[in-house]
Amino acid sequence: MKLRDIAHSRAGDKGDISNLSLIAYRLDDYPLLEKQVTAERVKAHFAGVVHGEVQRYLLPQLGAMNFVMQNALGGGVTRSLALDAHGKSLSSALLNIEIE
Repeated sequence: MKLRDIAHSRAGDKGDISNLSLIAYRLDDYPLLEKQVTAERVKAHFAGVVHGEVQRYLLPQLGAMNFVMQNALGGGVTRSLALDAHGKSLSSALLNIEIE
């Protein structure tokens, strides 16, 4: 199944940093997200886009996690030549990750 089946995502960006939140629709699904959606997996999913570190912050009380991705926006939204490669596009792409 894809992440979009059990979670939604929000995004933000500042400079060359993309900030993605992943929020379970149901709190019962959060342990599955915590186990399978690691910083390493997110970085691998965005290979070629994210050139810096990916940090994951857990918010179990909210059934959510936050990913801070460094060097992810081609120098920043105002400097990038990429078409709409900032936060909102990346949050949609995050939801394409396959989980068991």
